Amino acid sequence: MKGNCISVKNVSKSFGDRKVVDNLSFTVGRGEVFGLLGHNGAGKSTTIDMILGLKAPDEGEATILGMDASRNRKKVFEKVGVQLQHTQYQSGITVEDACEEYGALYKEPADYGELLKQFGLAGLRKSTVSKLSGGERQKLSVVLALIGKPEVVFLDELTTGLDVVARREVWRTLKNLKERGLTIFLTTHYMEEAQALCDRLCIIKSGEKITEGTIEEVISNSGQSNLEEAYLHYMGFDETEF
Repeated sequence: MKGNCISVKNVSKSFGDRKVVDNLSFTVGRGEVFGLLGHNGAGKSTTIDMILGLKAPDEGEATILGMDASRNRKKVFEKVGVQLQHTQYQSGITVEDACEEYGALYKEPADYGELLKQFGLAGLRKSTVSKLSGGERQKLSVVLALIGKPEVVFLDELTTGLDVVARREVWRTLKNLKERGLTIFLTTHYMEEAQALCDRLCIIKSGEKITEGTIEEVISNSGQSNLEEAYLHYMGFDETEF
């Protein structure tokens, strides 16, 4: 692993009197799968927005591939893929059309036919996106994030809506992409997913970092036996309430 791909240093962000991200710092190495975990409203999406230059931090700085994304939008766009949980599509657009449109944005796009095959969508090329199931849409959004052959890809709740078999298929594909050197930054509520994919984790609560480290370190430092129990421990869950 050579150098850091993402650097977040002491970033804070408030909306009105609510501090959404509070003095957060972490790094992501090149070729690493990094998971940002936390409850709904913990500040995960705002943190991603600051890394991507979509929101400016009130304090601190965030860089990606050594660049401030807000000042180098074109260069960052060419090297970064983003899959969002709720992607909007034009009315009546087909899977193939969506891939063609995304591919036209890049000088040397990936073969989207091969990507559709990898994600089990090859038979749906002529289908309109509106007719896809929720899980199929999620897989398509990952395909679109990969069309630009990015060096780093952001995946936000990537397997929400997928059944167990489809989720495992996506995991297998992402592991193959990691082996090719892709850096993957993901958020997930599935602890099994984090354990299967991530090299390191950062867990945040109400905008503050609670812990960071490898899966083994996060579990060991919690005094628990597995990642799910460790996560609940860090979130302050009291099992005696049940």
